Amino acid sequence: MVAMVEISFLDASDRAQWEVLARGHDAYGGVERGDEAYERTWRRLLDGGEQAIGIAARLDGTMVGIAHYVFHAGVWGNARCYLADLFVDAEVRRRGVATAMIEWVARDAERNGFPRLYWNTLVDSPARALYDKVAKFSEGLVVYTYRREATGDLASAAKRHQG
Repeated sequence: MVAMVEISFLDASDRAQWEVLARGHDAYGGVERGDEAYERTWRRLLDGGEQAIGIAARLDGTMVGIAHYVFHAGVWGNARCYLADLFVDAEVRRRGVATAMIEWVARDAERNGFPRLYWNTLVDSPARALYDKVAKFSEGLVVYTYRREATGDLASAAKRHQG
């Protein structure tokens, strides 16, 4: 039986588990960051002032995935949500965690007036098998979009996430 994926916004008590997964994300991508980068990013995710939002996915109460995203206006006026980071612990991949997080982010974005969700990935990323199922591939670019174009208010959306 597949366990139910529980997703929530990050809160202060998630710090240690978040950092383990954030470092795992970076190691998987071959990125090296100093401790100060994790501290700075954690503060940004919790303060909401820059519209940086973080979520955690849990299976049986254990954090197994993280995602970071931002709402932003498009240059030509189309509001968007950019999924900056998505990572699932290797032990639980292919159990629906990444799909659940993408869908959760898409619903949050739509609720806040930003139903166009997009992200970037490497051309040879194994995750593309999932992305090709849940989103539309943009020819010529490795950019995926989810849902329809819409407008939204960044300031209002940011205020809703500061609570």
